[in-house]
Amino acid sequence: MVILGIDPGTATTGFGVIEFKDVKLKMIDHGVITTNHKLPMPQRLKIIFDDLEKIIKSSKPDWIAIEQLFFAANTKTAISVGQARGVVLLAAQKADLNIAEYTPLQVKQAVTGYGQATKKQIQQMVKTILNLKLIPKPDDAADALAIAICHSAAVKNRLIKNEHLP
Repeated sequence: MVILGIDPGTATTGFGVIEFKDVKLKMIDHGVITTNHKLPMPQRLKIIFDDLEKIIKSSKPDWIAIEQLFFAANTKTAISVGQARGVVLLAAQKADLNIAEYTPLQVKQAVTGYGQATKKQIQQMVKTILNLKLIPKPDDAADALAIAICHSAAVKNRLIKNEHLP
């Protein structure tokens, strides 16, 4: 099973592609989609959509796992991240992908076993879990890989419980 993890944002959207086979994980690809902050928001959202469609086409994921919106004190940031999430969900739906959404707390717990883990701890565990030589860069790509790992843990849990996946 191929899982595409997404850490949405309008300036930078992180993506990470992993393969989950025989309860083993392998990183296939990771990176970021970036947009110029000087562009109007509709153009930035189109860039995210178009680039994500290319990533979906090339990686052929079975699932897309996306971080749920975390309501921060900055309303403007929350709104723009929400717009990016909407574009990601549209691209996933258009590609007829299975979609899973996880809170930051769920991601931290799945990757580190600790809901208050720091970004550095999460990145270190991503490196360890995927058996990489270096922590994936940039940070948004490492976060996206963590989201994909979180989904693999949820799938593994369902398999152990013999539950059906959509």
